[in-house]
Amino acid sequence: MFKKILIANRGEIALRIIRTCKEMRIKTVAVYSTADKESLHVRFADEAVCIGPPPSPQSYLNMASIIAAAEITNADAIHPGYGFLSENAKFSEICRDHGIKFIGATPEQINSMGDKANAKDTMKKAGVPTIPGSDGLLEDVKQGIEIAAQIGYPVILKATAGGGGRGMRIIWQDEEFEAAWDSARQEAGAAFGNAGVYLEKYIEEPRHIEIQIAGDQYGKVCHLSERDCSIQRRHQKLVEEAPSPFITPELRDKMGAAAIAAGESIKYEGLGTIEFLVDKHRNFYFMEMNTRIQVEHPVTEEVINYDLVKEQILIAAGVPISGKNHLPMKHAIECRINAEDPFNNFRPTPGRIVNLHKPGGHGVRVDTHIYAGYTIPSNYDSMIAKLIVCAQTREEAIIKMERALSEFVIEGPGIHTTIPLQIKLMQNEDFKNGNFTTAFMNTFDINA
Repeated sequence: MFKKILIANRGEIALRIIRTCKEMRIKTVAVYSTADKESLHVRFADEAVCIGPPPSPQSYLNMASIIAAAEITNADAIHPGYGFLSENAKFSEICRDHGIKFIGATPEQINSMGDKANAKDTMKKAGVPTIPGSDGLLEDVKQGIEIAAQIGYPVILKATAGGGGRGMRIIWQDEEFEAAWDSARQEAGAAFGNAGVYLEKYIEEPRHIEIQIAGDQYGKVCHLSERDCSIQRRHQKLVEEAPSPFITPELRDKMGAAAIAAGESIKYEGLGTIEFLVDKHRNFYFMEMNTRIQVEHPVTEEVINYDLVKEQILIAAGVPISGKNHLPMKHAIECRINAEDPFNNFRPTPGRIVNLHKPGGHGVRVDTHIYAGYTIPSNYDSMIAKLIVCAQTREEAIIKMERALSEFVIEGPGIHTTIPLQIKLMQNEDFKNGNFTTAFMNTFDINA
């Protein structure tokens, strides 16, 4: 087992990893930018190293500084959390070259899944259902129009190195293609340094369902059931739950088997997530794979009663997994609490927190790094907390979430949060009835 783990991240996920390490009697090293000097992950780690100024490229994305911090503290492993360097093949390789265990996927696995066009081809070969579209990247507009004619409109252009909805354009007819092509490539190039795009059939009224998998160093892969992440705004998730109200036991078995086949096809090591789009007829299609732990991992932890960060560490240390698939025993919902003003086009609202009261009670969990007196920086993602509830049924979980949200107080000059929006969501009849798709938030009126 590892003696000391450096956490190459910040905020709630860094604190989350530190907690599990302490329970496993593993020493921890926090790295931090000058903007995060007063953060809780810095306070609660056994050691802390400043790695640079606030901008991420000079701190949390600075591989040389992070490796140096690991070496001077004698850390024998690095946990990257999510975001930042968690799916960076070069960083995984550098860790390996320096004899430091990267708690995550190998460089080869990250590369095979990191490029979406290559990932789709890999999944086809593994027999996993994929969305009809181009074989790899499009060469030009003419080729795209020809493929669109074959598979039928609507279609969607996607950046091969993309994420968060950037470099994506929906096209409904030939006349729109060239303008969409130009803008998608321009946005992708600016956001990712890679202007490559590919084409897929646009699935109307889809659900975003993902299957959590775990794979060990010996080729064994299992699944830990599904999460429904359909409630999202501009491709950014707002609410996640497990199990999905849309998934039948038969469909869960099929999607779980497909996710295992996906993991086995690349001999996957660690925790990962296979993301699917599921249409209104319950046909499912591979969308992408995340080769890391995800923001919404707590809902899976709650319904299968297992510490997924501990599982990551055990796998990285060479411990075999049981190979048993896990099915949900309860119902869990997670709301991402962002420092954003939902009444003002979700404008970020950084600032100093003056009053803080976190909800409690049976089946209520808050993953956060904030405290009264903490200043929310403007340099990073606006998510400041995750509120997770767990109950015997979905109806009970929704009621519990509404109650918990109403108790959550985060106050400070100029600070707004998404809590009022999420309370409205829990009260919405369509949401309560499980009647929603990824387009749900397009027409949701917080003032209604």
